[in-house]
Amino acid sequence: MEIKIFVLHGKTRYKGYTGLEANNDERDDYPNDAFISYCEQDGRFVRGDLLDNLEGRSGLTLCLHERDFIPGQDISENITKAIHQSWKTVVIVSNNYLKSYWCMHEFEMARMDSMHSRGGKSVLLLVFYEDIAAKDLPLTLMDLIESKSYIEYPHDE
Repeated sequence: MEIKIFVLHGKTRYKGYTGLEANNDERDDYPNDAFISYCEQDGRFVRGDLLDNLEGRSGLTLCLHERDFIPGQDISENITKAIHQSWKTVVIVSNNYLKSYWCMHEFEMARMDSMHSRGGKSVLLLVFYEDIAAKDLPLTLMDLIESKSYIEYPHDE
């Protein structure tokens, strides 16, 4: 598992993408390296492999809804704050994610942030956690897939 994460980090650097650990003046404006947008059914993967590798081994600062959202605050406010305070939004795409209203809301908010608040700079990093047929993907997600790279976990060698 660690090797796959290492390979994926190298792959993104090789292709010229700005990694989560970017260290420049622009990055310094964000307290979190990434907001992780995921469906609770995929939480075991996020709380295990993802957190171990990105927070534990790489020292990145992540924002997770179950841990970092403020109780009692409107969920839309929590989502917006998480996106605005994070350098990237990592979307763990699964069938359950696509069926979840709140997950798709997080995706749309991050997509809008990318287009409007960040001047078109890529904020979204898509990680496909399951094989999903193209016909089952929303058009906004298909548009990103066609114009940006993504990771197929764990199949992306």
